[in-house]
Amino acid sequence: MPPDTPSSGRERREFYRITVLLPMCIQIVGDDREGELTETSVNLSAGGIGVMVTARYKDGDILSLTLLLPDHVSFKASIEVLRLDPLPLLGGMYRLHARFVGLTTQDRELLVRYILRFQRDHLQEHYSA
Repeated sequence: MPPDTPSSGRERREFYRITVLLPMCIQIVGDDREGELTETSVNLSAGGIGVMVTARYKDGDILSLTLLLPDHVSFKASIEVLRLDPLPLLGGMYRLHARFVGLTTQDRELLVRYILRFQRDHLQEHYSA
């Protein structure tokens, strides 16, 4: 299936966003070492992610992202660094803003399904009597 990559910030913002704790790993593309999954707060949409990191990436860097979704579904994708904002109060931490690149329509739909599931579970937990 051909990649379905949004080309502008406006298009990426069309996707619903949710912040969830997920095991994840970010590595430089081509790093063949087995990366360790660490549970992290991830702002996730079908267009990209926002996450706190300690590594200093450059705008335009292509990274390999692995997320462990519910039911132990491993989701792997490439992301492009849009920007890296320093977080001065957290010393050595940065807020990484990245978009998915080369994501197939099937993988994007998988993300949308899980994001809706996260939202549904959160609403049930918060609003159930």
